[in-house]
Amino acid sequence: MEYENKLVLAPMVRVGTLPFRLLAAQYGADITYGEEIIDHKMIKCDRHINEYLGTTDFVERGTKNVVFRTCHEERNRVVFQMGTSNAARALATAQLVSKDVAAIDINMGCPRSFSISGGMGAALLSKPELIHDIITTLKRNLETTITCKIRLLRSSEDTVELARRIEKAGISSLAVHGRRVQDRPRDPAKWDEIADVVAALSIPVIANGDVFEYEDFKRIKDATGAASVMVARGALWNASIFSTSKLSWEDVKRDYVRKCILWDNDVKSTKHTLKEMIVHHSSLEFAEGKAVIKSETTENVARIYGEEDYYHMVSMNRCLK
Repeated sequence: MEYENKLVLAPMVRVGTLPFRLLAAQYGADITYGEEIIDHKMIKCDRHINEYLGTTDFVERGTKNVVFRTCHEERNRVVFQMGTSNAARALATAQLVSKDVAAIDINMGCPRSFSISGGMGAALLSKPELIHDIITTLKRNLETTITCKIRLLRSSEDTVELARRIEKAGISSLAVHGRRVQDRPRDPAKWDEIADVVAALSIPVIANGDVFEYEDFKRIKDATGAASVMVARGALWNASIFSTSKLSWEDVKRDYVRKCILWDNDVKSTKHTLKEMIVHHSSLEFAEGKAVIKSETTENVARIYGEEDYYHMVSMNRCLK
């Protein structure tokens, strides 16, 4: 993986499934992170080749639940992000997916209670010895690129000290979200503190925080000196942010729905992503929002966006395989 001058899709829970990753790549994303997947869940999966879709699926044993789905088209740009608090489980998870992804990332920045209570995500920020154990275990046993994503600590000095320790453990790149654990999304990202990390490290740093327009990629890169730039909410609200010619969110929604149909995305994930788009641009109280909430199948969603014919064509083609 190369990390210089890249536009990067951030990991987003229930959003960063295969259709959204491919959508972002279609509009210009160079690297696409999948949603965080917990190691406990992944090690209960088996790897299956899905000949109907042309995908590689990691399916929870004893169920039909697809925990992670990828395809050859994204092999050289998809990053598998895991939530972990244990080196052995991290290695077992990484070994399962390493041949199907471009890199494996350790989530060290998620502030959600389910991550922190399990010792994962931002909980790792206060456990440098465990971080070192996880990274070095992966590096000793895998040839795959290993990276991490962190948040800011209480002071810039603390963040820089941890970042140096993480770099020394052997990662290839570090993504830095310019907010602290207690910060809210509305709080401005601290680009100056990302710049402090960039200045202290020799590996590429990916800057993340407050990128909402294409022009912001250059602004944050110039302000921080980062090698590359990562975007989350800006891409969720309109994935064509990666393109110099931004499309209307209506067009992007339809593109997304078609990809969800084509790649048989879980309808709960599809609905969640659409609702997040609608809440930002409109309201769930209007007809579109109510229809999405009411939808129970991908066919229902296709009908809302005038993609019924496409849905039936894709379904028929699958039946012929």
